[in-house]
Amino acid sequence: MNENQLNRRQVIGGLGSGIAATLMASPVFADSDPQLTEGAAPAALVDPTTKYPKPPFKPQPQPWPGLASKMDPRPDHGETSYKGSGRLQGRKALITGGDSGMGRAAAIAYAREGADVAINYLPAEEPDAKEVIDLIKKEGRKAIAIPGDIRDEAFCKRLVDEAVKGLGGLDILVSNAARQQSRESILDVSSEDFDATMKTNIYAPFWIIKAALPHMPAGSSIIGTTSEQAYDPSPNLYDYAQTKAATMNFVKSLAKQLGPKGIRVNGVAPGPIWTPLQPSGGATQEKLKTFGGNTPLGRPGQPAELASIYVQLAANDGSYATGQVYGAAGGGGQP
Repeated sequence: MNENQLNRRQVIGGLGSGIAATLMASPVFADSDPQLTEGAAPAALVDPTTKYPKPPFKPQPQPWPGLASKMDPRPDHGETSYKGSGRLQGRKALITGGDSGMGRAAAIAYAREGADVAINYLPAEEPDAKEVIDLIKKEGRKAIAIPGDIRDEAFCKRLVDEAVKGLGGLDILVSNAARQQSRESILDVSSEDFDATMKTNIYAPFWIIKAALPHMPAGSSIIGTTSEQAYDPSPNLYDYAQTKAATMNFVKSLAKQLGPKGIRVNGVAPGPIWTPLQPSGGATQEKLKTFGGNTPLGRPGQPAELASIYVQLAANDGSYATGQVYGAAGGGGQP
């Protein structure tokens, strides 16, 4: 017994001596990193209530699907603010609705994190899309532009084929494109309206994911853009809101199905975000004047404020997150 106790004392003493010697021989970790002591100013705090424009906003109607370049104030997608750090180096991403809004913010962030990016958009959105393609190329990454209407099943298949061919593979799929049109009453929603919203928001992701899965290896990520509307629907977004609830559910269902294959599926649920969806019919011009003003932060969000969420859900260090929905709603959302 005494011998055992002595041995433990000797071991502990030896460890203590070794640690002490190491500490004496080495400076404190913070002091050994010159970046932490020389020329490293602390990041300035930013008040989120005043970071971006607040209402009132002026009336600015646009025909569907709208252009970010014609909005006032112009949305921030991270064009100058997002700084990458190589988190998605060598990855290959396809983003629907990549010309503006959250899709554009994700495309810019992905390129700056080292990914090659293909974006889909409607032909009418070409001016915005060209800006995104130029930004991706400026980062030295492959930029593939694939215009077309995802309400068509044949095009959805072709979209994936062209993305895979242009990128040399596919391991990130962001299903972001959506149609939103405000209607005061269900009686104002035509069958054509309803069909267009369902085809864009529900059928298209179904077709695109089916076409993409055979190309996506273990470690890949699928990210759907849902909405606070999935949890707290507005009375004037009857058709749009139910598609976003469906998106939330496909994320959770598909995550269970694809988890064993090593493919993660997650969602992002924005609140009121300043995108072309709003002036092109997603909100009335009267509502646009005060858009985002009823959130605790008192303003709408900007697409750039969600970019890091799309990055985190695609990055390898988020490998245990699947079936999750991440919100960004200025304090008013539920996820």
